[in-house]
Amino acid sequence: MPQEELRSIIEDHALESVPLSQRKGWAALSFSTAGITTTLVQLFFGGLATFVAGFRIALAAGVCVTILGTLLGWATGHVAYKTGLSSTVLARRYGFGVKGSALASLIYAFMIIGFLALENALLYKGLLFYFGLADTLVHRIGIYGVLTALWIGLTTYGFALVSKVSSVLLSVYLAVLAFIVVKLAVSTGHPLHELVSYPALLPAQELDAMGASTDTGKFIFCLNLLIGSAGALALTDADLGRYARRSRDIGIAAFAGAVAMDIVSLAVGGIIVYAAAPMLVDFYMGHHGLTREAANHAVLGGPDSIAAALLVFGGGIGALVMGIGQAKAQVLNTYSASLSLSNLFDVSCAWRPGRFVFVVLANAVGIGMLYGSILEAVNSYITVLGVITTAFASVVVLDYYVVSKRVAAPGDAIAPMNWAGVTTVIGASAMSHFVLSTYIPVQFAVTLVLCAVFYPALRLGVLKPTAPM
Repeated sequence: MPQEELRSIIEDHALESVPLSQRKGWAALSFSTAGITTTLVQLFFGGLATFVAGFRIALAAGVCVTILGTLLGWATGHVAYKTGLSSTVLARRYGFGVKGSALASLIYAFMIIGFLALENALLYKGLLFYFGLADTLVHRIGIYGVLTALWIGLTTYGFALVSKVSSVLLSVYLAVLAFIVVKLAVSTGHPLHELVSYPALLPAQELDAMGASTDTGKFIFCLNLLIGSAGALALTDADLGRYARRSRDIGIAAFAGAVAMDIVSLAVGGIIVYAAAPMLVDFYMGHHGLTREAANHAVLGGPDSIAAALLVFGGGIGALVMGIGQAKAQVLNTYSASLSLSNLFDVSCAWRPGRFVFVVLANAVGIGMLYGSILEAVNSYITVLGVITTAFASVVVLDYYVVSKRVAAPGDAIAPMNWAGVTTVIGASAMSHFVLSTYIPVQFAVTLVLCAVFYPALRLGVLKPTAPM
């Protein structure tokens, strides 16, 4: 292959529009959106949601989040389809301006690299658990080094390879996961109706502390837990939507990703945790010396509990599910992270070393994040950043569909800074999470409403551009 062609494949149009000749159909895009959302983290959220709210209330919340997430993802992905640009590059024209898009890149890069680090940590702990290894510096360097090399190698050659890897791994993952669920249900003797209808299982005192003592409180808890990923998925839909042949291709892909995340992963995670909980409690008591109370808490102590459940029950097959599930997501996480970092450094310091450098940098930053308590902080982490990424996606959508048609004409220069967009993201996120959450706990909905009010008012009013965009 000529060197120039190879360089073009690696660069993958990171800072430019994807040509029509390279666009893909809905199937290729859907494998990627579903692949990035079917992970151990999402299975854990399913287990947590069903234990807090009961299976039926949690599933109802999942359906609502699927609808909302699909609409936001399609709206954002459509902008990418029309422009051919990734989420953070199109933010230059819609919502943020050239310099302002650095904030969008920083927000998205931090979140997606955080997921990269989180999934790495889960894989690492799962491998230690499966092979009975101690958590030593040698094992950290060896395991994280191999994982990082894999993600870099599989992401280097752009969307075409990422799509192929995701489609193969997702197909195998779903088949093996289905086998695990059926085997688990049969071997534990739970009838099907019980697995998909059990009530809230946490003690009343814990539910009170979560604000989930009533059915409404349980539903709202699940909404906030599940919808935290919707904003990030909408931005991923944009990164993939730039490769769409038609708007409906990314619409279907957005729907597939939302269903995989908020219905399939929720239901499967709930079934696995419910059916495997007794044997997992016995394992923690017998091998770790925990009391029964402490062992019960450990079952939902963090995303690594799902890995433990798969490995304790499934053995080698469970390890296969864990490995494949994380691998396909990590390739996509690295891919999106490299795009956001490409834009961040381009607009902030005009540094364009090529996308490969940012593939490596994303993994290096992810390794650095492992020294924080990322597994323990996952619940608060996903809620806060979910609010911010929702604000980001909302401003892009509002600017494209509503505001830009009134303040700019096609072909005009792009503003260096759109203060209305930057102010809206910061203000709406802070108000919905820190100020209004006590009174209106559905932070995603509050963020959408605040953005819909603030951004048009600011952009068409006090912060209306005085120079051509």
